[in-house]
Amino acid sequence: MNFLYPGFLFSLLAVVIPILIHLFNFRKFKKVYFSNVQFLKSAQEQNSSREKLKNLLILFSRILAIVFLVFAFARPYISSGTGYDPGTGKLVSIYIDNSYSMGSVNKEGTLLDEARRKAKEITSKFSPNDRFQLITNDFEGRHQRIVNAEELLSLADEIKISPVQRSLQQVINRQNQTEAGKRNRFNFIISDFQTAFTGVKAITIEPDNHLSLIKLRANTLPNVGVDSIWSLSPAHKPGEQEKFVARLHNYSAEAARDIPLKLMVNNQQKVLARLDIPAGKSVTDTLSFSGLSAGWQKGLLSIKDFPLTFDDELKFTFKVSSGLHILHISGDPSENHISSLFAADSYFRLSNMPESNIIYAAFPGYQLIILSGLKHPSSGLAQQLKSFVQNGGSVVIFPDLDAKTEELSSFLQGLSVPPVLSLNRDTVSVTAIDLKSNLFNDVFEEVPAKLDLPKLTRHLVYQKTTRSSRQDIMSLPGGQSLFSRYRLGAGQIYLSSSSLKEEDSNLPRHPVFVPLMFKIAFTSIQEQPLYYTIGRDNLLSSVQINLNPNQSLRLRAGKEEVIPELRQTPGKTLLYIADQVRAAGFYDLMKADSLLSTYAFNESRAESDMHFTRDAELKQLFGNNTLTIEGNGRALSPAALENNHTELWKLCIVLCAVFLAAEALLIRFFNKKTI
Repeated sequence: MNFLYPGFLFSLLAVVIPILIHLFNFRKFKKVYFSNVQFLKSAQEQNSSREKLKNLLILFSRILAIVFLVFAFARPYISSGTGYDPGTGKLVSIYIDNSYSMGSVNKEGTLLDEARRKAKEITSKFSPNDRFQLITNDFEGRHQRIVNAEELLSLADEIKISPVQRSLQQVINRQNQTEAGKRNRFNFIISDFQTAFTGVKAITIEPDNHLSLIKLRANTLPNVGVDSIWSLSPAHKPGEQEKFVARLHNYSAEAARDIPLKLMVNNQQKVLARLDIPAGKSVTDTLSFSGLSAGWQKGLLSIKDFPLTFDDELKFTFKVSSGLHILHISGDPSENHISSLFAADSYFRLSNMPESNIIYAAFPGYQLIILSGLKHPSSGLAQQLKSFVQNGGSVVIFPDLDAKTEELSSFLQGLSVPPVLSLNRDTVSVTAIDLKSNLFNDVFEEVPAKLDLPKLTRHLVYQKTTRSSRQDIMSLPGGQSLFSRYRLGAGQIYLSSSSLKEEDSNLPRHPVFVPLMFKIAFTSIQEQPLYYTIGRDNLLSSVQINLNPNQSLRLRAGKEEVIPELRQTPGKTLLYIADQVRAAGFYDLMKADSLLSTYAFNESRAESDMHFTRDAELKQLFGNNTLTIEGNGRALSPAALENNHTELWKLCIVLCAVFLAAEALLIRFFNKKTI
């Protein structure tokens, strides 16, 4: 047993008063003379023992009456074992779900309005001296502070629908972050408990917190949403055809017919289509268009679907480049395969540089560097190329098979790729091509049964490695490789075991050589994601950005402006925006008045699925943890607000009155004399 106000226990010293009264009886006795005292002595002895018993009973009644009166003021209670301590007051944390689904309407109005009323009802059940905390999906700092009841009601009235989506576990963790001393915590979660919100993983809660789930009854609404979009074009060229794949999802139990799909790019309509989507399924459609000029493009994919409209649009951005810069460093002036290959397309800006006159300072201006037939590759070149690759560049190496093995091995080891073991002069053919690689996954519409593969008369054998970063693009017999990819930092190195000389292999004239080199060039372009999701993506990717000490970057969308925090990594700059972006739209990254890139932000599609978790499923998520689940349309039950302890002060008052009555009865009726 514990006491809410243990300071009152000092008043127990008052029990000394009835004890002193009992020990010092100040009554005056009157002498009465009798002629024969034989019978009087017998009566006195008998009445004296009764008097002593009566006085002891009266003493105990008075002591117990005082004890229980003091206990009543000290407020005793018995804890239920949940860690509740009423001596420290109560901290009431109320979460109000303000996601898109809470904007739906039931017979009580919108679910968000109903959630506000529930929060006010909860607040009224607690003492004005208790403290409160309000939490929403936005996780705002001002909602993390502790407020009184009046402030909480004011904050609740300001809540608006938010595009940010949280999980139930995140909300519970957020509620438990505030420690405000050792207050008794009461957590309330008011939501419609969408399946996307609750999730499927087990929920963990602290054992000393009383958790109540206030479930609002929502209607399951039919909904079709724009799920995602991705590009099929290997590169975005001015005036060339662009191919994008759009995915639409039907979250309803009925098929959706004739859904209008529209694609806008830079406010110009590019594609218009109509789709049928089976119940609960997704469909994809390939969208083709052309006529774009160089620069950043703003795309908008949209449908018309009611009553839920927040997921009817998907914004995305991409950049159409005027050209791809490639550097060819050659040790053989007669080698012309690379020049002939890339000269056929004006998109490729090829520069040639002889081995004898390499300008290292020019490397950052290229996306791809191709080395062929170097006679004396140096360690200095290896160091510069390694830095280039780690910063996001791509390097292709076609070695000179007649170069010194020691020099070539030292050069390759400087690039963190395997050294040369030997030169193989056997005629062999490529045994397999990795068709799942992004270099070949869309090259062949149909793979022939007998695929004509390159043949080699001479090739280098490299030391075997267990590095997981190696990927064999074209394999040779005996576990050897003709063409392999090695990832290094933010870039990649492609290493061939044969040269570009026709006496060493037919690779330069083989049909597979053209798509191989083109795809390597296209994949060397660092592209940012087409779009980001509000509340989930806080790091934006950009090409390397260098700022002067007094310069800063800004993300602008109309009147909205966000100042990101920069984090430099090899080959790219990461922009940390925390939770500053709260509205969907296009955001321009500005360096002073210069446009660096454009980003698209969209709402999370987690709210699109309008299915809700049942009570039995909620209890299963919490396992053996104790919680209260309240339904919609009725007042909160006492279980939702119980104190998790038993107070005994009322019992003490009753016992005090009982012992006072016992004292009065003992004085009036016990051992009443008749002489």
